[in-house]
This record gives sequence, structure tokens and C-alpha cells, in this order.
Amino acid sequence: MKAQEYTVQTPVSRLVILMVGMGLAVIVLLARAAQLQIMDTEFLQNEGESRYLRDVPISTVRGPILDRDGAPLAASTPVESAHADPGILLQNNEYIPLLADILEADAELFQRKLSQRSNRQFVWLRRRLLPEMADAIRQLDAPGVSLRREYQRFYPTGGVAAHLLGYTNIDDVGQEGLELIYDDWLRGKPGLKRVVKDEHGRFVENVELLEAARPGQSITLTIDRRLQYLAFRELQRAVDVHQAVSGSLVLLDVPTGEILAMVNQPAYNPNQITQRKGDAKLNRAMIDLFEPGSVMKPFTVAAALEAGTVTPNTVVDIDPGGLTIAGHTITDTHYYGPLTLTGLITKSSNIGMSKLALEMDGSHMYDVLSRFGFGAVSGVAFPGESAGVLRNHQRWHPLEQATLSYGYGLSVTTLQLAQAYAVLAGRGRLRQPTLILGDTKPASSLLDEGIADQVVAMLETVTGPEGTGKRAAIPMYRVAGKTGTSHKAGVGGYSDRYVSSFVGFAPVSNPRLVCAVVINDPQGDDYYGGLVSAPVFQAVMRDALRLLNVPPDAIDQYLVQNQQNDEAHL
Repeated sequence: MKAQEYTVQTPVSRLVILMVGMGLAVIVLLARAAQLQIMDTEFLQNEGESRYLRDVPISTVRGPILDRDGAPLAASTPVESAHADPGILLQNNEYIPLLADILEADAELFQRKLSQRSNRQFVWLRRRLLPEMADAIRQLDAPGVSLRREYQRFYPTGGVAAHLLGYTNIDDVGQEGLELIYDDWLRGKPGLKRVVKDEHGRFVENVELLEAARPGQSITLTIDRRLQYLAFRELQRAVDVHQAVSGSLVLLDVPTGEILAMVNQPAYNPNQITQRKGDAKLNRAMIDLFEPGSVMKPFTVAAALEAGTVTPNTVVDIDPGGLTIAGHTITDTHYYGPLTLTGLITKSSNIGMSKLALEMDGSHMYDVLSRFGFGAVSGVAFPGESAGVLRNHQRWHPLEQATLSYGYGLSVTTLQLAQAYAVLAGRGRLRQPTLILGDTKPASSLLDEGIADQVVAMLETVTGPEGTGKRAAIPMYRVAGKTGTSHKAGVGGYSDRYVSSFVGFAPVSNPRLVCAVVINDPQGDDYYGGLVSAPVFQAVMRDALRLLNVPPDAIDQYLVQNQQNDEAHL
């Protein structure tokens, strides 16, 4: 057998192998270092920065909503909200029970929700903290937990202007009313900044401003906060006294068309989230529809005068047994005998109005009612505004034309009534109503001045001693207006439930204000418009004229009447 051969390595050869191996290792390390330093520099920097640099949004303040004198109706106040990186916070879970205690949350549920979101880097813990909560979180200094400034909407007037303003959600986005319509204008644009955070997610320093925040812009309304409070108080009192289902009131400036007050009942407080629900949010003055009843009679008279079928001195025979049309008998509450047009308005005769309507061509009557704004939205940009219902005259039959003359067979809103009476007060000219100060539209002529003046003279008798609206009279001022008491439609016909209204204006010599008051479903025996709504009109109009320094136009009549009253008591 051949002897096996062995190669014996000397110490020198082993040293050479070791040095070669080390050299190769150095070369590999240098190559890797070169790759990292030269070829992968940008990638590695981005990876490093992604662990410490963060782009953080900068909250912006929502623009305020102001009344005509600059008083805030809606404003935003700074608050702090807590957020976290769930992954970092869960690694330091000893802080979780402490955080839950501060935030008044169940610790077990709190941790479970964090675990379900552990793959995210941002989770809100609680929005809009109370100041003491924010201070406690700041002192706790929990890893992965930060505070961010936000803004919370506040409504200083509470429920007084709630139906107009609406409200915003948790993200300060408009949800109802003017907050919704003008959301883009009010909201502004958030900014963005780059910051450095440590491994626990804590803020270290600002790096750069990427985009500056742009605050929202303000809106100034035509609303006068003083008049809004006044109208709200008086309407609320009437709804409570008469145990009514609801009510609405609109106060208009005749020369400009500006809405000085618009209130509704029941109300809600937009500062309380739990109250923002159901029908409480409705701006009934622009949304609720109802058959207006006798407040429509002035427009029937205006149409008849314009058609030339009557003159102010025309006498209309009132049938004591009523007026029967197509098997339906139209009646009055009392028999008044023959009446002039003024008498028809003063006594509010349904029979007389029906006769005026039936002597007119339906197309003419429809044209006049349309011109006054019935059957169309007012032009005030507001979500959900109702156009009302006014059927085309081609579909009318005689009974419908007759009932339209005294306010049945069409549906209107409170704002539409105020707008229509403003045309009469403005001597036949219409200025489109507006809620935005400075947005006054040019006046358009709808009715001959002479006819408008004749109708106004008739309406002034309604608030006199013999009129149905005498409770709307205001000492030292001439007041014109009309009462309305309409049955509400129910199953199978009209029910014994009512809508009570009064619409009027003052001072007659130079009309400044129009006020429409509508009370829905008052309870008890006092359900007539002259008993329910006229006193509200009187209280609001009296104080509004005083607050606006509108000079009286009936001082002499007031002094004479007082003298006569004094003599009567002697």
C-alpha cells in the first residue's frame, strides 16, 4: 500500500491566508460603505428622516358671522385635542390607565381600541378637550401622545339665532343654515409645517413652514341682534301662553329689503350637540308651508283694482245666507250688509272677496299673485327654502278661484307674506329680501303706486277701533295690516285646528318696517289672528320703532284720543 501524503502548513502560510481574508473583508466593507455613502445616500436620508420628521397640519380659524353692527353671532375659540401614535403608546402601556382616567374613559376599552388601530401612526384620543384635561395630558407627557390646537364654534346668542346660523360638526364644517351655505367662504384653508419628533413621538422642533394657514373670512348679516332678541322673546311668550305647536316671525326693512330679525319656535341651542336634532333645527319662517287665510285678501283687492272691475268706492252686496259655488257655501263670521272695498278688508268678508275674484279673469289674478312672490322662492339663499304652492290658473275651477281670494288653495311661508306686504308698503315696489349686509338688490315695480296706496289705506282701518286687528295698534304710530285665521287641513277635510297670523307695517306715512307673525295651532278659545298674533306684532313693532329711532306719525291723533278718553271718565 502506497503511503498517504500530507501537506503541512507552516505558520507563514497560515498568516498569508488570514491577511488575505482580512483584506477581502476590508474591501467588502469599503465597497458597502461606498455604496451607502454615494449610491444610497438619498434613500437612507429619507428613511432616517421618515422616522423623525413629520408633516403636521396647522389648524385655521373659521371666519365669524356678525350682526349688522359687528356683534358676533358665531365665533371660533381655540381648543386642544389629544391624539396618539398607537404603536408607541402600546409599547408604553403603563400610561394607558393614566390617560384613560384623564379622558374619563374605560381603561380596558381604551386599550382595546388602541390595539385595533396599532397599524396607524395617528389616532384621535379625544377632540376639543376641557382646559384641565389638556393640562393633565401635557403634564403626563406620555410617549406617542400629543396635543393639537383646533377651533370650536361658539354661538353667543344660543337659540335666538340658531335657525338662521345653523352649526358646524366636529371638524368645523358647516352642517345647517348659513354655516352650510357659506362654508367655503368661512372655513379658510389649513396650513402645513414640518417638525422633528423623537423616538417616542414627542415634538422636538419646527423645521420649516410648508404652507401658511389662511383664516376664514367673515360674513356680516342684516340681522340686528337687539331686534332678534326682542322678536324671539315675544314669539316665545305667545307660543307658551297659547300652547301652540310652533311659530315664526320675520321683520323686514322696507326701503332695503334687509331681514332685521327672523325667529322661530320651538328653538334649540346650537352649542349643545344633543339639541341638534329633528324638527327643532328647521327655519320654519322659510320652510313651513301653510294656507294663509285672510292675510291674502289685500292682494285680491289689488288684483281687482288693477283689472278695473271695481273702484275703491264699489259697494259689494253680501248675501246673508252665504255664497254657494259648486255645492259649497262660502260664509262670513257675521252678516255685515253691503260693504265697500274698505269694508271688505276691515270686516274680512270671505263672501265679498269671492265675488271680486270671480269677476276677474283667472290669468290676471294668477299674474298678480305671482308678481307678489307667491309660488316662488324669495331669492334668499337658504337650504331647504320652500317655494310654496300656487297652482297655474289654467287648472283653476270657480270654487278654487273663489277660495284663493281669501287664502285657501295655496300655501305660503312667513317670509313670503312679509315680502308681499313689503311691496304694498313700498308703494308697489319690491326689493328682494336679503340676509347679507350690503347685498341690497335694485327695486322693481310690481304694482301701480296709486293702487298700492289705496290698498294701504284700507289696511289701516284693520287696526282701528272697528277692525279685526285693533290689538296691533301702536300709540302715536299709524299701523296698517291684516289678520288671518285659517283652518288646518286634516284627514277628510279641514279640522278645528288653526293657523293664526298677522302681517303689517308702520309707520303708514313712511313705512319703515314690515312684520309677519304666524302661530301654528294655538290651543283654547283665543285662536283668532287678531287675538293671538296681533299682540305679538304690536309688542315687536312698538319696541323696534323705538330702537331704530323711527319718528311717530300720529302724535296729534294720539293726543286727541287721550283727551277724549279723559273726558269720558269725568
